[in-house]
Amino acid sequence: MWSSRHPARRLALAGFFLLAACGFAPVYGPGGEARVLRNAVRATEPDTDLSFAFVRELEERLGRPSETRYGLDYVIATDEEGLAIDGSNNITRFSVSGTINWTLTSLEAQTILLQGQETAFVSYAATGSTISALESERDAQRRLATILADRVITRLLADAATLAR
Repeated sequence: MWSSRHPARRLALAGFFLLAACGFAPVYGPGGEARVLRNAVRATEPDTDLSFAFVRELEERLGRPSETRYGLDYVIATDEEGLAIDGSNNITRFSVSGTINWTLTSLEAQTILLQGQETAFVSYAATGSTISALESERDAQRRLATILADRVITRLLADAATLAR
């Protein structure tokens, strides 16, 4: 039960009031900056498992494009490197690094509005059967796509106020 006799609770309550007083509004809340991007971003058609996972994450967070105003062009590059070698000289752990270069354009004016580059890395174990190693690699690719999508979306949301409404 909430009680004002507990200092931590009073501090949290005061923090909420301070945030409201300074004009804080959740990005996805009513009147939040995300509304300009909601259902409005069409990504380049995916052609690999990694890009399919990236677009899926993008659409999950921003919505499927129905009122398309922006185009998101992207190029994802990955590099895989062995991290651990066992006594038989087999690689047992891999690191996958990914870089995405992206550009958000206005479809109406055909102008570049925002652009950037995001990087991330994940790793996976390649021990056990061939099937389990392949599934570990696929899972690493999906995790990499999620991280890259989160970083691109964060940048888009941070600069959403600069986009035309």
